[in-house]
Amino acid sequence: MAVLFGSDDILSTKTQTGEREEVILAGVWKTADLSFASEEEFTASMEELEELARACLMECVCTVTQKLQQADKALYVHQGKANEIAELAQNMEVSRVIFNDTLSPSQIRNLQKLLKVPVTDRTRLILEIFERRARTREAKLQVELAKLQYLKPRLSGLWQTQTRQGGASGSMSSRGEGEKQLEIDRRTIDHRLSELRRELKVVGREREIQRKKRTASRIPHVALVGYTNAGKSTIMNAMIDRWMPEGSSDGKSKKVFAEDMLFATLDTSVRRIMPEKGREFLLSDTVGFIRDLPTALVEAFHSTLEEVTQASVLLQVVDASDPHSEEQIRTTLDTIASLGAGHIPMITVFNKCDLSGSPAAPASSGITAAPDTSERSQTAVSGHGRYPRRGMKEGDVGGITNERVYISAKDPASIELLTEVILEKLESDNTVETFQIPYQKGAVQAYLTEHARILSLEYRSDGVLLTADCTKTVAKRARKML
Repeated sequence: MAVLFGSDDILSTKTQTGEREEVILAGVWKTADLSFASEEEFTASMEELEELARACLMECVCTVTQKLQQADKALYVHQGKANEIAELAQNMEVSRVIFNDTLSPSQIRNLQKLLKVPVTDRTRLILEIFERRARTREAKLQVELAKLQYLKPRLSGLWQTQTRQGGASGSMSSRGEGEKQLEIDRRTIDHRLSELRRELKVVGREREIQRKKRTASRIPHVALVGYTNAGKSTIMNAMIDRWMPEGSSDGKSKKVFAEDMLFATLDTSVRRIMPEKGREFLLSDTVGFIRDLPTALVEAFHSTLEEVTQASVLLQVVDASDPHSEEQIRTTLDTIASLGAGHIPMITVFNKCDLSGSPAAPASSGITAAPDTSERSQTAVSGHGRYPRRGMKEGDVGGITNERVYISAKDPASIELLTEVILEKLESDNTVETFQIPYQKGAVQAYLTEHARILSLEYRSDGVLLTADCTKTVAKRARKML
């Protein structure tokens, strides 16, 4: 594959394999809006776009890039570069051109008119992947909602071959076929959007009931979060293998789908992990994050992502073998903060150490490298690093205490160590607190009743004296409410 920064660059192509459709990738490094801090970040984003295309059964035959202060309002790229892409698309007979950004409806119309092939932007490509991977009813509803929200403002160019308005009146009867069809499509989409929102509310209530039952059980909740394809599902399956053997009643059927691809998992899965020593906990796996995750998808999957906000501890899984893990950590932390879960204690798990060299924490993660002080035996060596091992506890990172662990999810000793760290974190986060709650602050008592184990309750003239066994996070929120 060649990266074309100018028309004089040498071009190489890939041969189509199997049923994969051939595509051209195009991107603009916009220097004015600082969307990418460096050329390396922009190149990594283009490589990620190629991985997204592969996940959608496409084969990239060529990548075209351009460096501009800002994207062209009409064509996204400048006219000369657009003509170059059109010539490449014709010569290579590609099925479509994919742009590494979210394009406006007018840009898509103008590009398709010039290039003579379908044009797909990054958002639509991610939506296609989600549509292919959705398995449960909830995931299918969420993807359809996001897809229709994306499609609605882009309908206007679909009926340009038919006639426009034929009379002076504003009534439907005086409109041409194209305008009538456009209005019908918009109304159809609006009606379907309303139906989807109603159905998702029903599913959301069912999920809320399940969540309340888990909360009532007082079993702590640990959530796997992180960049897509970092190994979250593999870690969950390894936990199931270790603590729920195949011979047991819970065994093999509890495993989740795991594959070396972007967005292999869309549906939230929750499993009860029961270590031989220490308290049991619930482990949840949900959709992975990615840079510039479409807003429509975040909104559509909001009820699913809410599982993260209910966790006692977050396990941020990082691909230690990825040279761009620094940006991935930053993306994950930003997404967690946007969900309102930035206050939850976190363990940063550097996975795939068997594929990496010395596991070093990226600077932007707020984690400072520390010598290995663990007394645990180091069972494997990869390059200059060792695993499984744990780093020293970090100071506050974004207001929370962080700790890092270096593992390979395929290594049984790594799963033992990770479980040990999780149990220590859960134990250290537990506290017994007494609250003096005025009667006008009844919401605090209701919150503690739902999220903590009430040890004693005394009604006094000036309010309620309540003692609760809860996590430090719950105690902090209760004090803030007071």
